Amino acid sequence: METKNIMIVGVGGQGSLLSSKLLGRMFLDKGYDIKVSEVHGMSQRGGSVVTYVRFGSQVASPVIDKGQADFIVSFELLEAARWTEFLKPGGKIITNTQKINPMPVIIGAAAYPDALPEKMIAARIDVDAFDALSLAEEAGSAKAVNIVLMGRLSKFFDFSEEEWLSAIHDSVLPKFADLNQRAFLLGRGC
Repeated sequence: METKNIMIVGVGGQGSLLSSKLLGRMFLDKGYDIKVSEVHGMSQRGGSVVTYVRFGSQVASPVIDKGQADFIVSFELLEAARWTEFLKPGGKIITNTQKINPMPVIIGAAAYPDALPEKMIAARIDVDAFDALSLAEEAGSAKAVNIVLMGRLSKFFDFSEEEWLSAIHDSVLPKFADLNQRAFLLGRGC
């Protein structure tokens, strides 16, 4: 099988590491060779965080280069726009519409760009932008945005809902399993 590439992008503290762990568990359980690389950047200061997930019959490197990502899953809108050059032709961006102001916006040195989904679509990028934060809150916690997005991403893979739910159960602490499974189902169902 040809290697597939997923980039998970967001801001520090949004749960990208749990998302990559969940994907890694899913693909490994299905018998794929998988490589995961986590680039933390300034994650502790609210900076950009990127995780690469690559899977296939044989994966040589954990790094995704520009123009190679089949999917970019973004926890925040500006991060989706920031990483578009990594998307391959025919690739897809799945993004939360939440806006988290970066430091230049916070200090007044810049403005948060307007109409980012529309601008990406105008650039012929396949964008699936939706309010994952509201769905996470509906599931029981704003911190479940990552799992809502994994639910949305799951629609593009031929794995059963039960397999995903089992991987979530195995990836989180037992006291958070029900909440995360609800978040996943809300993302998958919308």
